[in-house]
Amino acid sequence: MAAAPRKIEIDAWRNLVFPNEIRKFRKQRNIGSLLELAEQIPDLTYIRLSKIERGEVFARTAELRAIAAALHVAPADLLIDIDKPAFDIGNWAEPIVGSDHVDPESDRIAVLIAAAVRARRAADDALTISVLEEEYGIAPVILSRIENAHKPFDRWNDDVRKALRRLLGAKDDSALIAEVGALHADGKLDDMLPLVANPRSRIAKTRARIAALRKELAATGDSGAETGADTASPRPAAPPAPRIVPAPSREPIETPVLEGPVPVLDAAAPAALPAAEAPPPKGHSTTVRLVPVYGSALPDGLLARTPTDALVEAPRGAGPRTYGLRIGRSTLGPGLPGRAILVVDPDRFPSAGGLAVIEQDEGLRVIAITFDRQGQTLGFSLNPDIEVALDAVDPARVASVLSAIFE
Repeated sequence: MAAAPRKIEIDAWRNLVFPNEIRKFRKQRNIGSLLELAEQIPDLTYIRLSKIERGEVFARTAELRAIAAALHVAPADLLIDIDKPAFDIGNWAEPIVGSDHVDPESDRIAVLIAAAVRARRAADDALTISVLEEEYGIAPVILSRIENAHKPFDRWNDDVRKALRRLLGAKDDSALIAEVGALHADGKLDDMLPLVANPRSRIAKTRARIAALRKELAATGDSGAETGADTASPRPAAPPAPRIVPAPSREPIETPVLEGPVPVLDAAAPAALPAAEAPPPKGHSTTVRLVPVYGSALPDGLLARTPTDALVEAPRGAGPRTYGLRIGRSTLGPGLPGRAILVVDPDRFPSAGGLAVIEQDEGLRVIAITFDRQGQTLGFSLNPDIEVALDAVDPARVASVLSAIFE
């Protein structure tokens, strides 16, 4: 009698390897969004900071120090002792993942595919990482996410699903799902399943890395006592926020004000940005440009360019077609709250680490920008979980986000 296949053990929190206190202290300091915090840490991109706060990647020691300095706490205070009885990864993750939980069946399929790919590679020494990239088009960073079941199969784009079908010898998606199910039923994935989505492996890795961070901080005198909100240094006063005013017309207008230059939160910091002009002497007037605000919600995280009754200040040097976009919901996760207006410049192309708005047939989509290991530009959103190969998009349909204003 054949042995029963190994039970599939699914770690629902496998993507969250670095629980930390960044979000807690950010909220205590009344820093309402991750973009606002990123503005205070110029050497850390918004995307990297978002992944650290969300626990998706481990912070480096220097990054931890920079974040702690912006939050006015000791670096060690940002670390969590996951072995404390009071710690619960589910409770910690709730503000981050909210109700966006993956369907259990989708999770099961992702784990089986991860184990099947690992088994396929283990059975064929010729299937190196470079071969998978060159012959199957699966980049190393994508392969890592597949083999660790970091994303449901149906959320991968057509190219990745096609590559997986070819790798595992399936004619279509349904056949692929049936194939990995059969491999599991025959016990052929038993050796690989413990390597995928295993909570004990995640916990051990988290424990070891946090211990190493504590040691590195202690070696430089940054171990710090526990710091609460009432003992930390007060947060410096924020600069005046750009104004949002009712719109008497749809055309950009200019009006003199007796203030310094409009504060700019550069999400992308493109190289083509003109040098900042020196602020005028106090009491002298400068010009503030107001541009129309658009935005209403569409399905699938998209936005319609619907006129609103507001105008918003544009940063100095913004292009002639700059406009405001009210996003209304948090498609990029907690780091960019839904109650925000993005200032968008269609005449600038975004750079990695920033945000962009792309014009799709159904509407506008806000995405965060990064590079893969081959230098290709990728855009992604979290809600819904979508990736866009930005190099394949007509540049005329891509606009850079210059700043964000939180309502």
